[in-house]
Amino acid sequence: MQAAIDSGDVPAVARLVVAGTSTKVRQAAAHAIEDPDLLRQLIRDVRGGNDKGVYKILTSKRDLLIEQSRKLEQLLAEVNAAAAALERHSQRAYDALYSSNLDQFESRWEAVTEQADPELRGRVQQWLSRSRETVAEQMRQAAAQAERDLTAANAAAAAQRLRQQEVQASAEAETEQERVLEQETRASAEKQQAEQQPVRQIGGLIRKARDALSAGSTSHAAAVRRAIDEKLVGAPPLPENLASQIQQLDQQLAELKDWKSFSVAPKRAELITEMELLIGAALDPPALADRIKSLQEEWRSLSKGVGENMEADSQRFQQASQKAYQPCSDYFAAQALVREENLRRRDALLAGLTALEAEHNWEKPDWRAVVRALRETNLEWRRCSPVDRLAGKQQQEGFLAVTASLQSRLDAEYARNQKEKESLIERAQALLASDDSRKAIDAIKALQQKWQAVGPVPREADHRLWGEFRQHSDAVFQKRQLDFATYTAGLENNGTQAVALCERLEKIAALEGSELLEAALGLAELRRAFAALGEFPRADANELRSRFDRGLDSCEESIARQHARNAERAWSDLFEAANRVRAYRLAVARNLETAQLDTLKEAAETCIAAVQHWPRSGLDTLKQALAGDRSQDLAANETALRMLCIRAEILADMPTPLEDQALRREYQLQRLAQTMGRGVRADETNLDTLTIECAGIGPVEEAAYQPLVQRLRRCRERSHSKAP
Repeated sequence: MQAAIDSGDVPAVARLVVAGTSTKVRQAAAHAIEDPDLLRQLIRDVRGGNDKGVYKILTSKRDLLIEQSRKLEQLLAEVNAAAAALERHSQRAYDALYSSNLDQFESRWEAVTEQADPELRGRVQQWLSRSRETVAEQMRQAAAQAERDLTAANAAAAAQRLRQQEVQASAEAETEQERVLEQETRASAEKQQAEQQPVRQIGGLIRKARDALSAGSTSHAAAVRRAIDEKLVGAPPLPENLASQIQQLDQQLAELKDWKSFSVAPKRAELITEMELLIGAALDPPALADRIKSLQEEWRSLSKGVGENMEADSQRFQQASQKAYQPCSDYFAAQALVREENLRRRDALLAGLTALEAEHNWEKPDWRAVVRALRETNLEWRRCSPVDRLAGKQQQEGFLAVTASLQSRLDAEYARNQKEKESLIERAQALLASDDSRKAIDAIKALQQKWQAVGPVPREADHRLWGEFRQHSDAVFQKRQLDFATYTAGLENNGTQAVALCERLEKIAALEGSELLEAALGLAELRRAFAALGEFPRADANELRSRFDRGLDSCEESIARQHARNAERAWSDLFEAANRVRAYRLAVARNLETAQLDTLKEAAETCIAAVQHWPRSGLDTLKQALAGDRSQDLAANETALRMLCIRAEILADMPTPLEDQALRREYQLQRLAQTMGRGVRADETNLDTLTIECAGIGPVEEAAYQPLVQRLRRCRERSHSKAP
């Protein structure tokens, strides 16, 4: 055995599997067999034998080879399916799932590319290149469109930012001005409060000094001035007005001293000259008014305590004062008109806001109009300044009251709308857990419409809320896309499995013999597997189901043909075994030697034992014939066999040879006489029954037996050819 294995003598090894002298040799030889056809032949040879270990080894190796072949077929089917998917994908137009599907198909192909032939790999690379070019072209178009959209959006955003910056700068400037004014007012009040006591005391002393100067008492005025110096020790810095008054007091005191020391007339002349120089001077009206007032104060100081009457100088000074003050009078009159106009405009703004609050339909409010009115009125109110302080204070209180009322309504609406949008966000977030992606998409679209219908919300809060809502909405849409991609991939996988099942059916239909019948046992499982696949891609569904049905029909036809062949083989085996039994019974009738009889009987028994399938009653008929309970009259047996042939020819509607036509007519007349008036067929026996009877006929000479059996077999062939 080892020599046969080493030399590769497969027939010798196969003989040892069947006829080895020991179990160890037969099993070792069985392990050495690798050829599938030889394995199947050896399985048939050892089936039913005593060495079950050899049979198990052979069947295990056969099953292993079948499993390897099946896996190879599945792998090739997967290679073809992956390539076909890429080919179909390369011919599709671009859509939202194109790139993700391409990645899936490419990953699927990469997993089996090593098993594909070079030609197929080349074609797949072409399809991949075509698909990638489709994706690249779509990306180029999307990039160009995105660049155009970005340019337009940037331009619009720049214009919007410019407008917002202008409005914001104006508002900030006005706010800053109000803040500075408020700070100055508060600081002044605090400082004035802190310095109130010393200021009052110093102010009182200044008034006393002035009174003394007015009375012309320089000594008393000087004493009061020294008291002021004592008060200044340890006192906080004086306000500018008090410091200015003290400075003026010192100046007046000095001037008075000078006046008392010198003549008043030169000083009066100097004041008149200065006042006349101010007529037509290029000074701002407020500064001019302050200078005129200062000269007038000096003039009054010179005039007090003087006993001389200088009416002419006083008149000249007053006339010069009036002429110099005329531009100031015009300026202050114009300022008064501006303040009145601002008051009037503020009255109109206040009346408009009041009317808006009173006349607006608060059952169905136009909040956009309310927001716009508040914003525009606030800006215009700030522009309407300055105004008279007392009248402006009353206006400001009314304006703050009506704006606060409108703002409270608006804040309540803001709160309601913000709460409603937060509720929509929670509902959008809950849709992520939905199993039905289609219903989730419809629900998110409905929520988006509701979002558009919600009223105004402050800009910052609205931007934040919209970001959260859009994030959940995008997540729902992305989940729908992922579900759809998974669903599509599942359909493609079902289609691939369906193709594999169809190919298995087609391979089963191409089998023959015992392999076909063994494989046919799995048809029910294939039907259940195909039914369990569920849905297929719409474009391939009808073709896949039709192909599977055609495969089932082909399998059933192959099985039917195989059963017919098996049945015909059973009848052929019956004829062969019947011939062996006839030869033995003929030798018995001729009284041949016992050794010859034993040889013929053993040959008949061996032939009978080798047949696995018999027609109904065939084996029993042969056993009875072999047992010798049939007639030994050769002539009678030949006549009986000839009559069986004639009956078969009548059933098959075939002609009878000339030598037996007389027997046929005689038989037909007898049958006609027997059945006359009974309403039944002339012969209700079928060809199978006649064939069984032929197998049971006693011994007949070889020369007569073979032609008669051929006549019977031709009748069977004719009957089978006419059958549907």
